[in-house]
Amino acid sequence: MSLDKFVIRTKRTLTQGDSSSNVPNQSISSDGNVIASNVSIVRDESNEIRGDKRARTDNTCEWDIISDPALRKPIIEYDPRVRDDVMRAYVVKGACQPLSHDFPRTLFGKKMRCFRAEWFKNWEWLEYSISKDAAFCFWCYLFRGVEGRRFGDDVFVRTGFRNWKKSLEKFRDHVRVVNGAHNDARTHFFAFKNQKQSIPRSLDSGIQTLGAAYHTRLNASVDCARFLISQGLAFRGHDERETSLNRGNFLELLDWYSARNADVEKVVKVNAPSNHQLTSPKIQKDIISSCASETTKVIISDIGDKFFSLLIDEARDNSVKEQMTIVVRFVNDSGVVMERFLGVKHVVDTTALSLKSGIDDFFAKHGLSLSKIRGQGYDGASNMRGELNGLKTLILNENPQTRYIRCFAHQLQLVVVAVAQKNKFVSDFFEYLSMVTNMVGSSCKRKDEFRQKQHEAMVEMLEKGELTTGRGLNQESSLARPGATRWGSHHTTIIRILSMWSPTIQVLDNIFDDGTDLKSRGTASSLVEKMESYQFVLIAHLMKKVLGLTNILSHFLQQKDQNILEAVSLVKSTKAKFQDLRESGWDDLLEDVNSFCVKNKIDILNMEETNRRSRRVRHPITNYHHFRVDIFCQVIDQISLEMENRFSESNTELLTCLACLDPRDKFSNFCESKLLNLAELYSCDFSFVDRMELKEQLQVWIYEMRTNELFSAVQTIGEVCKKMVELKVHNSFHLVYRLIELALVLPVATATVERAFSVMNIIKTDLRNKMGDNYLTDCLVCYIERDVFRSIDNETIMQHFQNMKTRRLDLPKLQK
Repeated sequence: MSLDKFVIRTKRTLTQGDSSSNVPNQSISSDGNVIASNVSIVRDESNEIRGDKRARTDNTCEWDIISDPALRKPIIEYDPRVRDDVMRAYVVKGACQPLSHDFPRTLFGKKMRCFRAEWFKNWEWLEYSISKDAAFCFWCYLFRGVEGRRFGDDVFVRTGFRNWKKSLEKFRDHVRVVNGAHNDARTHFFAFKNQKQSIPRSLDSGIQTLGAAYHTRLNASVDCARFLISQGLAFRGHDERETSLNRGNFLELLDWYSARNADVEKVVKVNAPSNHQLTSPKIQKDIISSCASETTKVIISDIGDKFFSLLIDEARDNSVKEQMTIVVRFVNDSGVVMERFLGVKHVVDTTALSLKSGIDDFFAKHGLSLSKIRGQGYDGASNMRGELNGLKTLILNENPQTRYIRCFAHQLQLVVVAVAQKNKFVSDFFEYLSMVTNMVGSSCKRKDEFRQKQHEAMVEMLEKGELTTGRGLNQESSLARPGATRWGSHHTTIIRILSMWSPTIQVLDNIFDDGTDLKSRGTASSLVEKMESYQFVLIAHLMKKVLGLTNILSHFLQQKDQNILEAVSLVKSTKAKFQDLRESGWDDLLEDVNSFCVKNKIDILNMEETNRRSRRVRHPITNYHHFRVDIFCQVIDQISLEMENRFSESNTELLTCLACLDPRDKFSNFCESKLLNLAELYSCDFSFVDRMELKEQLQVWIYEMRTNELFSAVQTIGEVCKKMVELKVHNSFHLVYRLIELALVLPVATATVERAFSVMNIIKTDLRNKMGDNYLTDCLVCYIERDVFRSIDNETIMQHFQNMKTRRLDLPKLQK
């Protein structure tokens, strides 16, 4: 075979610098042999030597690997320049065989028939399309080509086979002809899967040395990539030339890494072939993609055929693209509730149909099935919870077993916002509070002055022994603004203003005394007068107590392992605490307010005097009536009413039945009939025979729970689930365990989704606002699910990288 088949000769003029360079005068050809440096490689996966125009176009082709065979683009329609890469990506991913899917039944004659998962064991080429409810051939899709149509058996490639009555007969006919299209495709499949780069390379005596160097060089690149991904740092630099003082994080980190590792230094940079550096942008993205793919694979494997819930929300990223975040909630093999981030999906708009289409594409890509969804968790937007055309309705139409639970944390924030806006006195208080925070923090000079005053006040309190010291304490140095969409922000604002009262007053006084702007001086004077009023202080302390209770509840709801029973119980407890506060909290509040006023030299009002505001009305009221009835009682009544209206889920039949699994007080709420009704609500998961058996299991199970000392300490249903798996009794009571699993997968809050949005702002910054959607998802998956990412070794990532496409060298496997 001629060398010209692999290389193109190019002219090169040697300079004095070239002749004295330390760069090895060699590169690696496509067959792995060392060749002269005056040739340029045409087919180079790192794209570092661009001797031919075709090499530059390879990186511009983008394609998605779709699991569902009915939704795939035919192989023959891909650009010939990337067709091999697409085929290799599909070979790595494997056939679409959704073992856990609930296959729909269709009437054939007088019998209902469906696809059966056990067929996958007998025919490894067999694929199933969830969207079309049809069978396809994986090998024929990849290697049959256009010429395959002449055999007249096109059903397994394009249209899909779904006559389940004759399925076994048709499957045998498909593979029967020895020289037929299917067996030709099979031969090509295994040849393609097991192919080596070339025969001459296997005969080269130096291939082992090249392979070992390749392994070390790739391992170093993976190490650097893992560090940057875990820290959410950018890879590329503005100027990556050799003469640049800052070539970007990846190249600079690789230089630092190799300088401290002699084995790596021997095979990178000038000691590596010029066309096999493994540092190009394309190689970097392939490594990141390999990391994300292996991380996602572990998560999908953990889900398996278990039930799961879907948590979704959308937000704009830094490039003003609408991104839909997808999180799944499930119970793992250890009986622990997990919430895992799967990725983001760019959607054109936020309509329910657009979101549903994005979910279908995402599920098709990852081989997930809508039939296994048992819960939906969204915020209260109309496009999500709409009864006619909302996202929850569209999913319910396909899977009636899916229960919609509105995010508890969102509803709680709406309660806080409603009280802050509806009560005129509280609304007026927060309006002035926002003005204070804006004025104090509106300029660098005022902020610096505020920090200095705060520092002086803290030193004084330390000297008097009024302030506790310790790690993490007394770190606040600025006021916080309340936000309608930021959970707990109202409570934080009040805490800050009360703890930094003296510095705030001093800064406002200085603005009034030294300010040059008449408007600012007037505003500062009005704010000081407002803050030093008794009503402002009383409302601040009242809202501190009220929002303190809701803030505790909010933090509990945001826990990943929180379950719906605990959430409902916590909501009820919070309501009861508000009632106790209304009945017996007035005296304690008044004592705190008066103590604060004495400390800060604020006039204390006589509660028996007529309120100043009421003097202008026909029936004047006392200060006691104004503060106790119009403010204290009214605020608590309003927040109790809002919580009652917002958290109406606690009264549904589903949660009433689920409450019977509560283990507190030795399962005092246990009711066999309600749990059997719960099984009827999930009729697709419990057949008539299952429900009969469940009745017997429940009787034995509740006796075991109440008499076994190992279960006496459990307080939550999550602990019951974990303990059952730990003691391996979940298999004996598999139907009861299924009920518990269904209870635990129901979502409570979308806090995990909100955290993903925060990470998205860390990853996709203003300087990285041109990141592609796939690249963004890859970075987010590894960053958010870092515990899974860290559990994956470099060898697994490197093998995935090697199998993504045809590489210049074979990667030797690590000897164990």
